[in-house]
Amino acid sequence: MKKKPFAVRDWGGFFRSALPILQWLPQYRRSWFRSDIVAGLTLAAYAIPVSVAYASLAGLPPQAGLYCYLLGGIVYAVFGTSRQLAVGPTSSISILIASALGLMSNGDMLRQTHLAMAVAVLAGFIGIIAWALRLGNISNFVSETILSGFKVGAGLVIASTQLPKLFGIQSGGSNFFTRIVELCKHLEETNPYTLAIGLCALLFLIAGERLLPRRPIALFALVISIIGMSYFPLASKGVRSVGAIPAGLPHLSWPVVPWSEVDDLLGIALASFLLCYVESISVVRTFSHTHRYPINADQELLALGAANLAAGIGQGYPLAGGMSQSAVNEKGGAQTSIALIVASGGISVVLLYFTGLLRNLPDSVLAAVVLIAVGGLIRPGELRHLYKVSRTEFRVAMVATLGVLAFGILKGVLLAAIFSILLLLRRASRPRIALLGRLPGMDRFADCLRYPEVELLTDVLVLRVEAGLFYFNAQNVKKEVLKRVHQQCATQLVIIDLSTSANIDLAGVRMLAELQEELQQDDASLALAEVHGQVRDLLQAEGLSSRIPGIVQRMRVASLIGQREQTLLAG
Repeated sequence: MKKKPFAVRDWGGFFRSALPILQWLPQYRRSWFRSDIVAGLTLAAYAIPVSVAYASLAGLPPQAGLYCYLLGGIVYAVFGTSRQLAVGPTSSISILIASALGLMSNGDMLRQTHLAMAVAVLAGFIGIIAWALRLGNISNFVSETILSGFKVGAGLVIASTQLPKLFGIQSGGSNFFTRIVELCKHLEETNPYTLAIGLCALLFLIAGERLLPRRPIALFALVISIIGMSYFPLASKGVRSVGAIPAGLPHLSWPVVPWSEVDDLLGIALASFLLCYVESISVVRTFSHTHRYPINADQELLALGAANLAAGIGQGYPLAGGMSQSAVNEKGGAQTSIALIVASGGISVVLLYFTGLLRNLPDSVLAAVVLIAVGGLIRPGELRHLYKVSRTEFRVAMVATLGVLAFGILKGVLLAAIFSILLLLRRASRPRIALLGRLPGMDRFADCLRYPEVELLTDVLVLRVEAGLFYFNAQNVKKEVLKRVHQQCATQLVIIDLSTSANIDLAGVRMLAELQEELQQDDASLALAEVHGQVRDLLQAEGLSSRIPGIVQRMRVASLIGQREQTLLAG
């Protein structure tokens, strides 16, 4: 029998799944185009000075950051599933690159550039391999509660990095708290001209958002500030601006790095991509939740990996989807990832023809744009709602907020995820065991706390374990059951309802065997009700079907009690 050739439509399905842009592009609305253009131009105006600053922070030439936005944006627009995520250099990755590669490059800017390119290429391959292995489920450990705390923390962290620019002072600090302390220490060095320009920009942006919603107010502010800086001698008053940027587009090439150093760079690349993915997926899920559209965590691995690979061969360095640039993109009205392509086109035009004009963009105006963009992330109302609804969820959110403030975005989110998992394990290790009683006039049994009218039996103790039985909770369940037995001294039969225990492991099976033996020593017996099929198979494999009633076939609590009464009558 001949094998059928691989159909063209199969290839089409493959490309549509690997390239999400092919799925939504046919449904693209004309009304979105104007919003995407405005958002893309606004993002480009924001990205140019920010990427220059981040590249300098990473110890790289200023154009390296621009190349990240230029190439990464186009590639992510093709492969990504988020409509508002903007990829480019971030402060956390820039700091990582500077600290990790500084000693290896020994102050050589060209060598630092090639090392950073190699790290980006390796990070790209790591992302593509993770996509092939479908490892996107790791994002599920970042819950909506963690995102609530993450948004507040990220907004405050980004604001703390922009306040020194707004005041025109030099300020350090490794986290939010130290930055605020350093800012307070240097307040007396505030440049009044810089502060005045920044405050005017803030007022202009706030008024523009209220009076002219969904208009490119930020873009207008940048243009006005550049014109003002060009015609008034503000530079002589100490007002800082972005400065000159070399012109020209990047040349695609592989990094020149000896193979002997690849092993050392691999660890840095893994850390960079982990930082990239956790930060990006948190932002992706934040905006997808706000705008109510689905995202694909596995596809994001491919999109971010491909974007890093493109940045690496385009003289850039590792990138990520940052909260600040994504907030600017979303505030600008981005409807789809077409905005990223527009932003890349705008950056290309600027790199080719207008780099000289950007030298007069004031840093304080840029800081005002960022502060307005992230202001919507700081919503204490969400935390207040969590506090009212669930104190446990509120604690998780606060751990995320304080973790991001104290340790940065990656460590803060990971800390909150670990804390959330520990709380889950703690809750699972001590599952609720409900006491069941018979509903009057019926053969049904219900929780006595939910139904106070139920009738409790004198010599039969009916309990329901509201969780699976595993190695980390089995002994706690046994202790609680024995405790209930000793409290009800006349107990002759203990029935455990397993209707809410669909899963069990070997430790849980052996716990039931031990419980049955200890009950026999107290002149009582054990029976199991509502046993699920897979649980029953494991219990039978361990030989408990002949020792504990209710395993051979699934039986209800009332049936087990009726069977016992018949046995007593027969005896």
